[in-house]
Amino acid sequence: MSAKIPLADLAAQHAAVRDAVMPAVEAVIQRQQFIMGPEVGELERAIATLSHVRHAIGCASGTDALLLPLKTLGLKPDDEVITPAFTFPGTALAVHNAGGRPVFVDVERSTMNLDPALLEAAIGPKTRAIIPVHLYGQMAAMEDILAIAARRGIPVLEDAAQAIGARRNMAGTWRMAGETGWAATLSFFPTKNLGAWGDGGMILTQNDEVAERVRRLRVHGGLRKYHYEEVGTNSRLDTLQAAVLLAKLPFLAGWSATRRDRATWYTARFSGHAEIVPPAVDPRNEHIFHQYCIRVPRRDALMEHLVGRGIGCAVYYPLALHLQPCFSHLGYRAGSFPESEAATREILAIPVYPELTRDQQERIAETILGFFS
Repeated sequence: MSAKIPLADLAAQHAAVRDAVMPAVEAVIQRQQFIMGPEVGELERAIATLSHVRHAIGCASGTDALLLPLKTLGLKPDDEVITPAFTFPGTALAVHNAGGRPVFVDVERSTMNLDPALLEAAIGPKTRAIIPVHLYGQMAAMEDILAIAARRGIPVLEDAAQAIGARRNMAGTWRMAGETGWAATLSFFPTKNLGAWGDGGMILTQNDEVAERVRRLRVHGGLRKYHYEEVGTNSRLDTLQAAVLLAKLPFLAGWSATRRDRATWYTARFSGHAEIVPPAVDPRNEHIFHQYCIRVPRRDALMEHLVGRGIGCAVYYPLALHLQPCFSHLGYRAGSFPESEAATREILAIPVYPELTRDQQERIAETILGFFS
């Protein structure tokens, strides 16, 4: 039997960057400064430069990178925050945990990002924020979302957890994921394009006041030791994780370019097939392909077919947020968001990591095409 092809291959990545990462980790171990060591600030400055923002603030996870900015809004139980119905549940869970109420909007069929055409109707007198998600590494239509939000004075919090380094041409200028919103979130979960050796996240913002509040909230609510201006939490980015990320950061642009190459090859291979729909790329976007997701009929049967032949794949995501049991109290029903529900039935992620060889891609493509032949 042929060797297995995993959906993500962190071991292959580590083999390629070991000589850069291990000395960085060893330096932290030797120094024994594991909490808020100098690597944290260095990483924050580097990510701020990459993302074209004034402030980047490290925290414990991508979920906390959503939660902490939302906390600065002082949400009350009837305050509403709009977010797509099709995304990772952490986006809406952060709204709930910040004290607000998620309000869902359907997604575009092409990009599976929040549909700006449906946004205006979801805004009401209690809307306090909008969270577009740059799903799979492709930015949402920020120029449209920002224009709608600006007319109402509503802050836009970009969920760029899957989109570090992605960019979009807005009015003739390339703008980075996280650059144009009131604030933004990044995730450094190990399988992200820039992944740590555990959890980690970062908040991006151009707003000095938001940055100061978030820096305070991540260290229990006070910037001076044992002096607390407000009730915060413990959400620091570990120095070891910052060191790993700093060592990997110089590889990120190359990795993203290689992911685009792998994606382009797949799309050409599947082009014209009646039953396989490759991911659409908005021509205004430079996609980083955190995931390469095809849409197919008989998705679950194809998944079983691939797994049985040693090819990794996954469904991101199998249940739209409005149908998650934890959000049943919001009163949504099946059929409320048809595009989101269709995506959950049809979407399938296949390997797209930079270490994937062309021979492996050919085997994956042939196996998928063979299933439909």
